[in-house]
Amino acid sequence: MAATPRSDNAGTPPTTGQTEADADTEADTEAGSAGTEDDSPGKHPVDATLPPVKMLTSGLQHVAAMYAGVVAPPLIVGAAVGLSATELTFLTGASLFTAGLATFLQTLGVWKIGARLPFVNGVTFAGVAPMLAIVDTTSDKADALPVIFGAIIVAGALGFLAAPWFSRLVRFFPPVVTGTVITLIGVSLLPVAFGWAQGPNPAADDYGSTTYLTLAAVTLLIVLLLRRFTRGFVKQIAVLIGLVLGTLLAIPFGVTDFTPVAEAPLIGFPTPFHFGAPQFALAAIVSMCVVMLVSMTESTADMLALGEIVEKPADEKTIAAGLRADTLGSALSPLFNGFMCSAFAQNIGLVAMTRIRSRFVVAAGGGFLLLMGLCPIAASLIAVVPRPVLGGAGVVLFGSVAASGIQTLVKAGLHKDNNVLIVAVSLAVGIIPITAPEFYHAFPETAKIILDSGISTGCVAAVLLNLVFNHLGSSAHREDDDVTAPMEPTPTVH
Repeated sequence: MAATPRSDNAGTPPTTGQTEADADTEADTEAGSAGTEDDSPGKHPVDATLPPVKMLTSGLQHVAAMYAGVVAPPLIVGAAVGLSATELTFLTGASLFTAGLATFLQTLGVWKIGARLPFVNGVTFAGVAPMLAIVDTTSDKADALPVIFGAIIVAGALGFLAAPWFSRLVRFFPPVVTGTVITLIGVSLLPVAFGWAQGPNPAADDYGSTTYLTLAAVTLLIVLLLRRFTRGFVKQIAVLIGLVLGTLLAIPFGVTDFTPVAEAPLIGFPTPFHFGAPQFALAAIVSMCVVMLVSMTESTADMLALGEIVEKPADEKTIAAGLRADTLGSALSPLFNGFMCSAFAQNIGLVAMTRIRSRFVVAAGGGFLLLMGLCPIAASLIAVVPRPVLGGAGVVLFGSVAASGIQTLVKAGLHKDNNVLIVAVSLAVGIIPITAPEFYHAFPETAKIILDSGISTGCVAAVLLNLVFNHLGSSAHREDDDVTAPMEPTPTVH
């Protein structure tokens, strides 16, 4: 599933080439467009190129739209593991680097890998909650990242092998299932934002002080005002601007620490297996495989949406190639200390808004991501942002993910009692780890890795209940087709 953090994930990828921004098309096109494609005879706009300057500026716009979404997951997971500012900078740079690699795979392609559409890839938010569950259940935090990386490698490899057949299974992930899961992702992440808003150290005396909460509230207000009163490019990067302004406002309070920037080298490389060789724990692997299924479902929806926008409909072959890029990028990502990769929905909206359909523009954005990953100073900038400021922006980011799930549920035919039951029970099961953290305390530690992830348990519950109520027996013969129809494009979660 979204994005990001995937900077703002509230928008739903359009199915007919229209986005929320199209309401402001006349005002936005001049501000957002960097030019039109080279319409050479016989060449589809997706495969066209732009003049170099326009190519680079348009690529940078894609990076700006998704930057916050790429760096948020490593910040969340790194903080949970207890990484130092220097190590956190390294992990953030690795995520930027692997996002660039995954974007190259998706846009340029090789062999039968890559949809060859203007498709931006980066760290998916769907994996954050399960990864936090893995961290919580790992006795030695030094082993947490190797266990996570090992699980992602296996999940990515299995997803790569399953890609050609996955499109046939999409009917088991209708809106009633995907909407429930996306909602759970947002709800599961909101406590992280609330924790950030209270300060960097839960054990400190000033944790939850009015200073910290005020900084979070002001950052949230800045983002909301930008989203409400700006248009085009500025509106797209409202979260990023909010982080910058919030950080500047925090300086007089002595909350901002520029040490990570001062200590970061200009050039660096994400050393393979920097945090240790991958470890393979069964429970963690199962948990990340569930996330991979959710991620593949979201990517399929995003490819369908993007194909409509660029007027090059995604057929089964394109979807299979795109899923191979997603899963291979995810499998290779841990080699360079990165996490699971998926599509970024807000960049799909950006394609629709600017009308620039060239996949090479997005590939240029992938090149910028690679360069930023090789420049630790660039990666360290996000480590400077105070936790309360991140918390204020996180309310928008994570809340938007939950809202995206609700938007998807609107399509799920909730006028039918069966679907209401599926959503009700699945949400209840998925929220257990949030509302009752000790609920599974009597279970073995390996089982708790899965059970303590509301995303995993909620997804499994939704899929099984959908099978029982909408596929098996007489209930499979329905008057309506919406409950098991191929999933319409839904927001991707990062």
